[in-house]
Formats: sequence, structure tokens, C-alpha cells
Amino acid sequence: MSGFEPSQGRRPQSPREDNAKSNVVVAYVCMLLGIFTGVFWLIGAIWAMVKINEARGTLYEDHYVNIISTFWWGIFLTVVGLVLALFFVGYFVLLGVWLWSIFRMVKGIARATSNQSYRPMYNPFS
Repeated sequence: MSGFEPSQGRRPQSPREDNAKSNVVVAYVCMLLGIFTGVFWLIGAIWAMVKINEARGTLYEDHYVNIISTFWWGIFLTVVGLVLALFFVGYFVLLGVWLWSIFRMVKGIARATSNQSYRPMYNPFS
């Protein structure tokens, strides 16, 4: 089992959980578009920051935490990469941040659309 298959014995989701799932997928898609445009990166992060309170206590809460932490770490590491670009090594840092961000967003979308938390051990409902 790869960890991405939905659980067979899972209970149906409440409307609150469905809403949290929809909002987290919107945020992930915006963040992925933001990898190429920049503006959507900010929009996706703000969307997650605004909607996280609606997801408290649901299966999707840690997806919001993932998006927000990826945003802030991405900003920090991008600044570090830009400073280090003066010494050429920064270009490798920038490439690494870009790939790391894509991985986290794709993993998040895959797990959210499979009705799973971002971190498998976080799932309070399994």
C-alpha cells in the first residue's frame, strides 16, 4: 500500500469537512500556479491562513499547516538563495526550494483528494 489509497472503513464526511477539503484544494492549486506566476503563491497562502479556522479539528487541518509553513519557509529560503546567488551556490538553493515546494504541494493535493491528512500519523479518524 503506497499510503495514498483512501481508507475503506472511513465514515462519510460532514459538510464542514467537505468545505475544508474544497478550500485546501483551492489553496494547493493556487500555490502550484504560484510556482510559475508568483502572485498565486501569495494568494494560496493567504487563502489557507484565512480558512484554517474553519478546518480546526478536521482531517484537513494539517494540510493548512503544511501550506502555511511551506509558504513561510519558501520565502525565507528564497531570500537566503537570492543572497547566496552572489556566490553562485544560491542558484542551487533556489532550485532546491522550487522542487521542495512542488513536492509538498503535489503530495498535499494527492492526500487531500484521497481524504487523508497530510501527515499519516496525524489522522485522528483512522
